[in-house]
Amino acid sequence: MLDVRDLTFHYPGGARWQFQFTLAPGECLAVAGPSGSGKSTLMNLLAGFLTPDAGSIQWRGRELVGTPPWARPMTSVFQEHNLFEHLDVTTNLGLGMDPGLRLTARQRQRIADGLKALGLEGFGQRMPGDLSGGQRQRVAVLRALLRDQPILLLDEPLTGLDPEARALLRDLLLAQKAEGRLLVLASHDAEDRDVLADRLLPV
Repeated sequence: MLDVRDLTFHYPGGARWQFQFTLAPGECLAVAGPSGSGKSTLMNLLAGFLTPDAGSIQWRGRELVGTPPWARPMTSVFQEHNLFEHLDVTTNLGLGMDPGLRLTARQRQRIADGLKALGLEGFGQRMPGDLSGGQRQRVAVLRALLRDQPILLLDEPLTGLDPEARALLRDLLLAQKAEGRLLVLASHDAEDRDVLADRLLPV
């Protein structure tokens, strides 16, 4: 269970936010609101990129506030893709599994299988600059999934994708839910929220 209680944050001279919810494995919480309403702020608080003024983030009874981002049981997908431009697709994906790139044969097969499932078979040696925006986003989502963390933070992960890519990623995320992964989704798109989310958190 992910238990967020009275999680409070404010930017100096700016707005103040407070978040509270609980979420079980296999569930998706959709965070909805206009630009500037705090959706990305919540994602950054959960990921550990921002430090709250007060409140608690607990996973299975373990307090995460104060835990560095790399040690939290979660991985993030942001709108900006955050791929390493000087590394090919396979290396970008491999870094999500092992920063030292000491990949086993099974891990390399998982990368190949993931690329095939997302319509990117044969793209492993391409550089991010050679990919379309939709292809880059598929790679970013796959990298997050390959990390095998129980919590997946998704900040507008399907924005700008064509209908085919959008359907592929929706199906993939639904499969992750069915396997027990917990999803927190920030999205402007009502259809994405309707398809993926079990509950809605207005902000």
